[in-house]
Amino acid sequence: MRFYANENFPLGTVRELRALGHDVLTTVEAGNANQRIPDDAVLTFATADRRAVLTINRRDFVRLHRARAEHAGIVVCTQFGAAETRTQAERIDAAVAPHGALDRLLLRVMRP
Repeated sequence: MRFYANENFPLGTVRELRALGHDVLTTVEAGNANQRIPDDAVLTFATADRRAVLTINRRDFVRLHRARAEHAGIVVCTQFGAAETRTQAERIDAAVAPHGALDRLLLRVMRP
């Protein structure tokens, strides 16, 4: 799966997702870090690059999903502890596995 990790998303989980075979672009790698880019612009950027957004900013991205159906997917997660990055990545992997693409989907990945 192709993901765009929002600035608040844990880098340890990004590494674990990559180890599971996912293509994850971070805000730093995209040149978008530390710019206070609004959430709707984050979603627009990800959609233009055909990437689903990974975020722990659940409230704002759930609202964006409801207001704007056209996107490449949004995966909202609860905050996992620093030692749980592998668990978080595995739960994301399991949540996206049944889907060929995440277009227009909102998936929730919660901490066990």
